[in-house]
Amino acid sequence: MENLEYERLAWAVLFGHIAIIVVGGFMTVLSQSLVRALVGLIMTLLGVAGLFFLMAAPFIALMQILIYVGAVSVLIFFAIMLTSAWPGGDESGKISFRRIIFAGLAAVSPAIFLGMAAIHTAPPSFLVPHETEVSTLGRFFLEDFILPFELISLLLTVAMAGAVVLAFEMRRKK
Repeated sequence: MENLEYERLAWAVLFGHIAIIVVGGFMTVLSQSLVRALVGLIMTLLGVAGLFFLMAAPFIALMQILIYVGAVSVLIFFAIMLTSAWPGGDESGKISFRRIIFAGLAAVSPAIFLGMAAIHTAPPSFLVPHETEVSTLGRFFLEDFILPFELISLLLTVAMAGAVVLAFEMRRKK
């Protein structure tokens, strides 16, 4: 009887995380305020990190929180604050019900098709996944792939600096 309670709790937690992801996604897409859309994005990313925790992948979940929820969300927030969106922009208009229906169908159809394909064509798996230690993963990235890792960080830094310079140039012209 106790096993059944744990199973129900596990399903409730799983669907709770899925609900957080879906609500955050709708908040991101349907919000007319960029800051509220960013809050919806953060909510979605935290829900995905929760799913990683549920899949017993705490390292990936913490990296999701650190990189996407922390760094990328802060960069997006700075980009929102540095740019000046006019009130009559494309995103400020009313959203028609027809457009919402098409967006929902476009979001759900890949999941349905991929789910059906996975159910009908996936072979049964009897293999136990091999767990990779974090230290091995770190050595893999920082020995063999140190140059691409550093180049990506340099590219992100240059892109952010360029965005700041462009924002200041746009303000100076006004």
